[in-house]
Amino acid sequence: MLRMIRRLLQERPEIEFLGQAKNFAQTLQMAAELRPQVVVMDLHMADETEFEPEFIKSQLLRSAQHIVIMSVWNDEEARALANRYGATSFLDKTTLSSDLIPAILKLG
Repeated sequence: MLRMIRRLLQERPEIEFLGQAKNFAQTLQMAAELRPQVVVMDLHMADETEFEPEFIKSQLLRSAQHIVIMSVWNDEEARALANRYGATSFLDKTTLSSDLIPAILKLG
């Protein structure tokens, strides 16, 4: 999945791919350093129990303008959690290959 996302983003000249994080801690660190316009992240990352969603939201919104969250779960509970993380957009992983680029370009 990560390789597909990276390839999708890197194939688009209008999108500058800045990096890839493996967990929330690294996402926060990289966002603070790189200050991307858009952060794309999985709703459930390896260290999700270490951070409260509101903390991640507050930290990411200091560094990025938009947060795009993806998940294999597309239900009310997942959408509510994505909102707690500050999601600008919520994407279903099953349609990610067709929905990711339009969602990012719409934000820019």
